[in-house]
Amino acid sequence: IYIKMFARSLAVRAIRGAPVRSAAQRAVRGFCSSSSSDDLLSSPREAMEYDVVIVGAGPAGLSAAIRLKQLEAETGKEISVCVVEKAAEVGAHILSGNVFEPRALNELIPDWKEEEALGEDPTEAKDDNFVVCTSESKGYSLPGFLIPPSLHNDGNYIISLSKLVRWLGGKAEELGVEIYPGFPAGDVLYDDNGAVVGIATADMGIGKDGHPKDTFMRGMELRAKQTLFAEGARGSCSEEVIKNFDLRKDCDMQSYGLGIKEVWEIPEENLKPGTIQHTIGWPLDMKTYGGSFLYHMKPNFILIGMVVGLDYQNPYLSPYEEFQRFKHHPDVKKHLEGGECVAYGARVINEGGFQAIPKLTFPGGALIGCSAGFLNVPKIKGTHTAMKSGMVAADSVFEELTAEDAPEEIVEVSQYQTNMENSWVWEELKAVRNYAPSFKWGTLAGVAYSGLSGFVLRGKEPWTFSKHGKDRDCDATKKAAECKEIEYPKPDGVLSFDILTNLARSGTNHEGDQPAHLRIKPDLKDIPNEVSITEYAGPEQRFCPAKVYEYQPNAETNKMELVINAQNCVHCKCCSIKMPEEYIKWTVPEGGGGPAYEVM
Repeated sequence: IYIKMFARSLAVRAIRGAPVRSAAQRAVRGFCSSSSSDDLLSSPREAMEYDVVIVGAGPAGLSAAIRLKQLEAETGKEISVCVVEKAAEVGAHILSGNVFEPRALNELIPDWKEEEALGEDPTEAKDDNFVVCTSESKGYSLPGFLIPPSLHNDGNYIISLSKLVRWLGGKAEELGVEIYPGFPAGDVLYDDNGAVVGIATADMGIGKDGHPKDTFMRGMELRAKQTLFAEGARGSCSEEVIKNFDLRKDCDMQSYGLGIKEVWEIPEENLKPGTIQHTIGWPLDMKTYGGSFLYHMKPNFILIGMVVGLDYQNPYLSPYEEFQRFKHHPDVKKHLEGGECVAYGARVINEGGFQAIPKLTFPGGALIGCSAGFLNVPKIKGTHTAMKSGMVAADSVFEELTAEDAPEEIVEVSQYQTNMENSWVWEELKAVRNYAPSFKWGTLAGVAYSGLSGFVLRGKEPWTFSKHGKDRDCDATKKAAECKEIEYPKPDGVLSFDILTNLARSGTNHEGDQPAHLRIKPDLKDIPNEVSITEYAGPEQRFCPAKVYEYQPNAETNKMELVINAQNCVHCKCCSIKMPEEYIKWTVPEGGGGPAYEVM
């Protein structure tokens, strides 16, 4: 793939009459053994030019790419499109529940059923159940007429989103989209006026000591007239442009939940295809926002998981351990009997809702999908809205770039913002805008208001609640002295597992000899050892679902010091959100590193 990228860059430069540097002029270690490390790391990058570069091969990014090429075919106006993806293959970093609403897919590829986008025999959603767990052994099911309208799933499908994304990737390539998996976007590129002009892929072949190895390859610059950021929730490049262009100036701070998921194989005779069960209540306390999902998917899979709002207060809480003990509840374990856990993963989701959607455009690019935060919180669905946002962005960008009077300079496609506000996505999210914020007054208040809004007001109330304004999720964490320590039961190895056992089921792997991609911000370097462990009892030891962070005593001083096991990282992004003062900066590791999800 790298050779393909490099060859294309030479062709583009030759066509445009740009100077092509010789091998001797290029700063590649194999050819320039006398160059210093600093020279190599700061050497000019090769560049490729496109009309549109898309960061992230997820539902939003691939929908945008497909739609752009569909418009090219419809109009005869050429447009070059490139998608970069940090996972080793398309779909390998995709994790979701997932009960899939096909509304956007119906619009994008109307004959998707005939093309078996969801497989040869997709699982239709059939049986909606909602259980309120009142204790570790008791719970009651709501009658159907009391289940909120947002949780009705007629016409939806239980799917593996990672598999759907692979299928979308194939469709995009058929249409002429260039997709480069294993090439994470390491840097956002700006021109002299501050406009985004593309991205640079991360350098490869740098050792732990920060020096280039014999395998060193400089990243490539992918320059574009428009760059669409589709990295998912809390994407590193997306957060950079949000900050640089102050895109959250007129909205709430985004709030997040940590989703932890397992896939189980059970005997086929025990499967009830299409069965859906959601729960609230135990094991979470009444102040902690969260709930669970459990889906039966053909041929013999149970998709089970829990989402915990990261604005929880108690630093002793472990979302992973809450999920493990949850599986022992009678209304849950009966679904898993005779089965085996075969896959595991975790990812943060946006929970700020309509109030936390930032300004979508800026000079040279736009935010799409979960990079912007289009999750429908009460539905617990965001794939359909993410796909639609990618399609709307594609329509807007294509119109701007192919107009007869299209400007040569980099522009802001503000029409995308207008078109989104006139789309069904905006209407859908606005109608449920007060659902999540109502839970800030506790679970009972949230359930009561959500019922009122769903059944009576139907989102037409003239008021809008704020979840927590400009406060961050990490600001909600109380000091350890104010909270009660939580004693979690030991895993039994049958229904519940320790983190490292489950981590092996995620397929996570990183090149060992590389700098840690989880970096303590220089201005916050004292927070871990002087604040987090001393005042908050080191909550990162408990909220990380991959055991990346731990504290160990210093051999000389005996003081507890932070240890970062970056090789364990499943790219959930939780640490960049829940750390005290957000002291971790999440950056991309060497291309292809991370989990290897197949059925998530």
